[in-house]
Amino acid sequence: MAAYPITPVRTVRVEIAGIPRTITLKLEGHSPWRSIKGRTALSLIQSVAGELTVPGATVVESTSGNLGLALSAICRDLGLRFIAVVDHRQSPVIQQAIEANGGELDWVRTPDDATTHLQDRLARVRELVRDLPYAVWPNQYENDANWHIHETWTAPEFDAQATDGAQALFAGVSTGGTLAGLSRHFRRTRPGLLIVAVDVKGSTVFGGVPRPRILTGIGASRRSAFLTATSTDDVLLVDERQAVACCHTLRADTGIAVGGSSGAVLAGCLEYLYRHPEVQHALCLCPDLSDHYGPTLYHPAWLDRMGLPAEAYRLRHRMGAACSGFEPVDDITPIPSAPSEEDASR
Repeated sequence: MAAYPITPVRTVRVEIAGIPRTITLKLEGHSPWRSIKGRTALSLIQSVAGELTVPGATVVESTSGNLGLALSAICRDLGLRFIAVVDHRQSPVIQQAIEANGGELDWVRTPDDATTHLQDRLARVRELVRDLPYAVWPNQYENDANWHIHETWTAPEFDAQATDGAQALFAGVSTGGTLAGLSRHFRRTRPGLLIVAVDVKGSTVFGGVPRPRILTGIGASRRSAFLTATSTDDVLLVDERQAVACCHTLRADTGIAVGGSSGAVLAGCLEYLYRHPEVQHALCLCPDLSDHYGPTLYHPAWLDRMGLPAEAYRLRHRMGAACSGFEPVDDITPIPSAPSEEDASR
């Protein structure tokens, strides 16, 4: 693992309910795979390596975006065929990147207002594994390699970067592997650290009634196979509009541009800090940056469909009146702005 660069942390301050708070963001978008899913993908491929030695072996996986992109890059480097089973919610930028890596897209045509995107993708994966010779499914949803890499690599790295004063850790959930791995490590090394899971409304990772969701990379229409009752101290469900508002406001205030799942984690963190004035220093695991979301999260037409204005200052109220905005603390390298409307439409 030492061959890969450590992803950076950036610290911001925000005043919530009149109390200054400190939030440390771990920016996984700076990894070689441009998201935290690269770590997961590497671990998954290593776990099925013995099945991939047969000539003509094909890796098949269901993905909503970043995991498929990381798998396509790893399979390209290993000379393996890769098929990503996707639905229409996937970012077109990620679609193009997967194909540029030599990956193939297998589309599941689930209606826009359906809540069965994941189940339909999984059904298609099973069909492909049944029908294709030498097809291998790493199965990010049930393979323990998913959480193990985050217990042994991601979490120790973040632990070494965080200060002793951190009181709570916030991470998003989809399969739950990242949070499960983080929790296993931090329960041992920082037993007093609160572990808070962040999900979006409409997801059923922790139960509840499913409903259509827009953001990718966070949430799922099934329970996690990796999380237990001791994995978390609290669970927060955030509105997707709040997540988008956090993305835009963070970029406007600090130059840090993150993806939608990162915005959701930050929105959950702000909500928790509002409810808990005693928590003054939080850690947030941000899965990716804005690179792949120019045509969606950062595009005026997409924002219109979401019922949101493009201007960050008008989005700020979605974050809650008690939040004053973000102030950078350390040296932040600005991320390039999202593509213009003309660029994104090409």
